[in-house]
Amino acid sequence: MGQKRWLSLLAIFACLLFVACGRVLKLKSDDGQPVYNHTLAITLVQYTSAVYMSDLTKLYTWTCERCNGLTKGFQVIEIIVDVEHCLQAYVGVAKDLNAIIIAFRGTQEHSIQNWVSDLFWKQLDLNYPDMPDAMVHHGFYSAYHNTTVRPAVLDAVKRAKKFHGANLNIMVTGHSMGGAMASFCGLDLVVNEGEENVQVMTFGQPRIGNSAFASYYNMLVPNTFRIIHDHDIVPHLPPYYRIFPQKTYHHFPTEVWVKELSILNIVIIGVETVCDNSGEDPTCSRSVRGSSISDHLMYFGVELMGETWRQCNIVRSPEMDSYSRKDSKGNIFLSRTVPSTEVIETNTPSKTGISSL
Repeated sequence: MGQKRWLSLLAIFACLLFVACGRVLKLKSDDGQPVYNHTLAITLVQYTSAVYMSDLTKLYTWTCERCNGLTKGFQVIEIIVDVEHCLQAYVGVAKDLNAIIIAFRGTQEHSIQNWVSDLFWKQLDLNYPDMPDAMVHHGFYSAYHNTTVRPAVLDAVKRAKKFHGANLNIMVTGHSMGGAMASFCGLDLVVNEGEENVQVMTFGQPRIGNSAFASYYNMLVPNTFRIIHDHDIVPHLPPYYRIFPQKTYHHFPTEVWVKELSILNIVIIGVETVCDNSGEDPTCSRSVRGSSISDHLMYFGVELMGETWRQCNIVRSPEMDSYSRKDSKGNIFLSRTVPSTEVIETNTPSKTGISSL
């Protein structure tokens, strides 16, 4: 009986593994509506993980430990480190996807607990421009719009199109607060920059606006997927109160809930459910208690956190001086002005500590 039981379990596992590995890269359905794509998700989560790297030299040359696998061959156009607000992002070109990738870093793991506590009390406090009744979280909005990040990202997108072709798609991604910034960036590219082929995919993103904002966002950036890992606590914040649907925070579509399936307490696969178009599907992540920080820091087996304990520590070799510049506030930019295949030989890196956000 024991042997038969194990054979049955192995057969189930093999079937699940076959289903998981059989997904095909496909961005749109036959009727032109966006569809969720597992292969793209596990590619973008690797790009999202890489933005947490503090070694700017390895990130710029795309030689870091996380800069491999499905992201191999990526060329960085711009790295932005906003020292004043402890923000980091990069822009580059993935030729295999025919796309510009924009990735935003989230809150580092050692400050998650305090950040999560703060999110419980965040209020809707900003009217989104030219969207009647739409309100958003001022802090998330400002992190993208009112820092050095936005102008540097938009300039890098223009350079990427100039160097690599105007027909490139744009894929914006981020984790945690980086997901919030990615969402505002995707909306900005459509509304203010006139971009048409914009896709947003975020991981563990908090709510950023009310239901009116969610409706506008869904209309303007329909090719958006918010991936939530099982009991991840952050997507449940700031809280949603169903008795005040117009006044409370409200997710925009479309959620993809990755619920872990286990046998004998061993996790063998994440079952991905594409949720309804409401943004607050009660049968998806809202059906469980969002209580896990560990689920927040791991998506598809990929760590989404910094490799060092210090939140805003960066490392840069002297060889990068010719590619970097600083503004009057000490914010750092590493820029590629022309297409390049150069190999940068690096010596002992220098370290820069940036005060915590």
